[in-house]
Amino acid sequence: MRISKIVDLINGRIITQGNQKNDFEFSYAFSSDLMSDVLRINNDNTVLITGLCNIQTIRTVEMAEIKCVIIARGKKSDSMMTELAEENDICIIETEYSVFRVSGILYQNGIKPIY
Repeated sequence: MRISKIVDLINGRIITQGNQKNDFEFSYAFSSDLMSDVLRINNDNTVLITGLCNIQTIRTVEMAEIKCVIIARGKKSDSMMTELAEENDICIIETEYSVFRVSGILYQNGIKPIY
């Protein structure tokens, strides 16, 4: 699924594009607020869905080589997060929807779970 489709489905807003430019295909999603669990993911083309909104989120997805993070529950990324995401070509999408709702919408539209 392309980033542009994800944004449309979850009524999201792109904060940083990374190098994805809306045309990169994502096949999987993982929902977690526990960054230690995120580090266990070993899968390409994965979107992280989280309510955790701090610099550690971006550092974690960088280490896990995840290129797109959806920040749920109406939380807003700060300038440190966006700068680090831009430096590492990570796309940040913000949405008012809950983690549960985003996960369900993406699953219904063909995104596969990691587990």
